[in-house]
Amino acid sequence: MTKLIGISGSLRKGSLNASLLRAAAGLMPAGAELAIGTIRGIPLYDGDLEAEHGIPDAVTALKDAIAAADGLILVTPEYNNSIPGVFKNAIDWLSRPSSDIGRVFGGRPVALMGASPGGFGTILSQNAWLPVLRTLGTELWSGRLLVSRASGVFDADGNLTDPKIQEQLQTFLKGFADFAGSTGSR
Repeated sequence: MTKLIGISGSLRKGSLNASLLRAAAGLMPAGAELAIGTIRGIPLYDGDLEAEHGIPDAVTALKDAIAAADGLILVTPEYNNSIPGVFKNAIDWLSRPSSDIGRVFGGRPVALMGASPGGFGTILSQNAWLPVLRTLGTELWSGRLLVSRASGVFDADGNLTDPKIQEQLQTFLKGFADFAGSTGSR
């Protein structure tokens, strides 16, 4: 069984990216499963806070979940043509202390996907993640999913209703699960 974990980079209840992640969890191919992690509860990074109190429990729990998975899916919104601050902050915490980077990220298969109400489907945010993920030593999968005009592909309850996007998501998940299953045996 290939075990993946996905994280949405948005805290908003009605987040298109959280909806995309929930849809992904329900569309996993046979032989793979997707757990949903959260960045909720992760404070703003502050070296003084880390020195005084150590790594917050929410960070430790997410680090352990990522380390136990065969692969990681980052479901990224795009704010001001780049990475959302709250998501980058979470990844910064997950890389602390630096001695844990190898355990959490080193050689870990990672995929990027995102949903946007605009016409470019988070391409700039996904591109902005590339140097960060390379720095952390991940095995970046070349397939990406860009869901543009995403307000029209989910219903009011956040359910994916567009059959074309559903098919693209299934293809993406199958490809990444295969990649993570073959490279994620760490």
